[in-house]
Amino acid sequence: MHAIMRSYSGKGAKELFDVFEKNKAEVERVMGPIKGFVSYLEARTADGGFSITVCEDKAGTEESTRAARDWIAKNAGNIGAAAPSVSEGTVMLYVK
Repeated sequence: MHAIMRSYSGKGAKELFDVFEKNKAEVERVMGPIKGFVSYLEARTADGGFSITVCEDKAGTEESTRAARDWIAKNAGNIGAAAPSVSEGTVMLYVK
């Protein structure tokens, strides 16, 4: 499995997570069908938040990043949030 974390902070990040929260069902519909999808989460932080996507392979996490970028541009582009910092890697342990 492969995971990617997108961390949003700075100008517009808190507002972006307000938009995510108001559109939970739509975000689920965007992420769920990604090929190899395993799980997705969003969490708030003091200055914005982060999302973590886990897929069966790197191609899936790359697709999730594209889907997230497109969704933000369409639904929250006016907020002006900066692009996220991204961390990714092979999953070593997954407990559910």
